[in-house]
Amino acid sequence: MVSPFDELPGIVSVVSGYTGGHTENPTYDEVASETTGHAEAVRIVFEPEIFPYKRLLELFWQQIDPTDAGGQFQDRGASYRTAIFTSNDQQRKEAEASKRDLQKSGRFKSKIVTEITEAGPFYPAEEEHQDYYKRSFGHYRLYRQHSGRDTFIHEHWDTDRDRERLRQQLTETEYNVMIRGDMETAFDNAYWNETRPGTYVDRLSGDPLFDAADKYDAGDGWPAFSKTSGSRLVKREAALGSNTVRTALVSRLTGIKLGYLLYDGPGDQRLHYRVNSAALRFVPQDEME
Repeated sequence: MVSPFDELPGIVSVVSGYTGGHTENPTYDEVASETTGHAEAVRIVFEPEIFPYKRLLELFWQQIDPTDAGGQFQDRGASYRTAIFTSNDQQRKEAEASKRDLQKSGRFKSKIVTEITEAGPFYPAEEEHQDYYKRSFGHYRLYRQHSGRDTFIHEHWDTDRDRERLRQQLTETEYNVMIRGDMETAFDNAYWNETRPGTYVDRLSGDPLFDAADKYDAGDGWPAFSKTSGSRLVKREAALGSNTVRTALVSRLTGIKLGYLLYDGPGDQRLHYRVNSAALRFVPQDEME
């Protein structure tokens, strides 16, 4: 639960630890013994004006099976239960509303059982358990692949119903670019020759992805950037097709396809982010708050 939230804009810190139990200063082994009542949890310090609590909730629901009261995927027991520990009345109201909305959405056929409770003492986990997805990257990736978590998330948050809803909201070009991964027509798109200062954001969410200061003319008819905005909101994925392997660019929080990463750009790193205008919305500098 650290990786999905870590290093996003507005997230100050994500700390692994234990909460919701009846003993003080529990150790990992004590919590794992299922005798302390604690849940493995993360404490997130965030700036609500940048990353609102509502978005934290939305991202949280997309990481778990909220219908499983006995643990999560291959991890079983009360210490792996899902819960939202709220810090004040406003958070509790927003969490309860978010839970009701998820239940009403029909995305899950079973009852949503994730508990919402007032936050009690939080005990940071031992150092070796902090940033585990970075410290033990290989083991972490194997766990995600074999636990069933990634498959579950894909099946419940990338459904035919989701795609049809987007098809109704988007133009044909936008849908083909953002969902299917097509490239739009070169020299015939909104921002290939845009030169004003400003920020390019995710068309669906408004998340900042690229700065105009890093835009350059690659001569190929698509918006080109030498780097991202630096907020880890653009991730790279291998894309197979046409007997070649390419590096696809994906918006981290919405999953929309942006374009491709090439290695013929300016500077020492030679990075060339070739991005489709249809996946972006340009916010001129004089319109930014």
